[in-house]
Amino acid sequence: MSAISNTWELKKLGGSLGAEIRGLRLCDVSDAELAHIKELLLEYMVLFFPDQTPTPDEHVRFGGRFGPLEGHPHLGGNAELPPEIFELRASAGGIADEWHTDLTCQDNPAVMSILHMVTCPENGGDTMWSNLAAAYDELSEPMRAICEELSALHDAQAHGQPEKMAIHPVVRLHPETGRKTLYVNEHFTRRIVEMTATESEVLLPMLTRWVTNPRFTVRYHWTPGTIAMWDNRATQHFVLNDFVGERLIQRVTVMGDEVRPTKPLPWRSWPEQAGHFTASTRHDWQLQNHLRAKGLLPD
Repeated sequence: MSAISNTWELKKLGGSLGAEIRGLRLCDVSDAELAHIKELLLEYMVLFFPDQTPTPDEHVRFGGRFGPLEGHPHLGGNAELPPEIFELRASAGGIADEWHTDLTCQDNPAVMSILHMVTCPENGGDTMWSNLAAAYDELSEPMRAICEELSALHDAQAHGQPEKMAIHPVVRLHPETGRKTLYVNEHFTRRIVEMTATESEVLLPMLTRWVTNPRFTVRYHWTPGTIAMWDNRATQHFVLNDFVGERLIQRVTVMGDEVRPTKPLPWRSWPEQAGHFTASTRHDWQLQNHLRAKGLLPD
């Protein structure tokens, strides 16, 4: 464990990402200390702060220092809490047990999330995060070259709203670190845009499995009162559904991300390339509808 300031202590948790910080109260940090937290988040991608227990209003004020906040667009909250807070009681369902980057079904996804673990079982219910920059870096050179020239369709089907869709590059450029990150996930990503449905069914599952390789991950065991924050531009996460009892989280989400490719994408979408309809075109309907709605494909 190493000292960050006179009172802060940081413990690195995984070889690829993750750090736990003690010795401060997040709701009282100065502007200079907040800037240091931002630097640490860029370095470690996910940070954990035990023994915090903020009030909902303190939680919102702290999150608002990082940018504009929004509640979850698809899942319910708690009318007794500020609207910026998304609350989820896992004992009533809704375990996030698929690997995902938050809200990639939107044109401008979350920049970061700040989660307060209010209540949790003594055992089980851990969360895992994956380093998407490391996942990109360890692809072979030919695979990196292929992925950098592709985009993918994301939707909110998992939240009962499949009509809500967005297209993002398969490899994105982190706006602050300049690192390239592999930006597809099993929860929201449906299709490689420039490939046939058959080709996409080969490549996309391989990539979504690849990012979950254990060497890219860190696993955290929760205690009540812990706050976690993660860089949504560089990570995915997954909740282990292996517990009995109540697991209550409250989260604020910093919105407004602009997802940019590493270079101009050279290929047209598959529906544009095909230019005609066959029996197999049914596999392209979702993509076609989204492209038409965006004015990228003629009626």
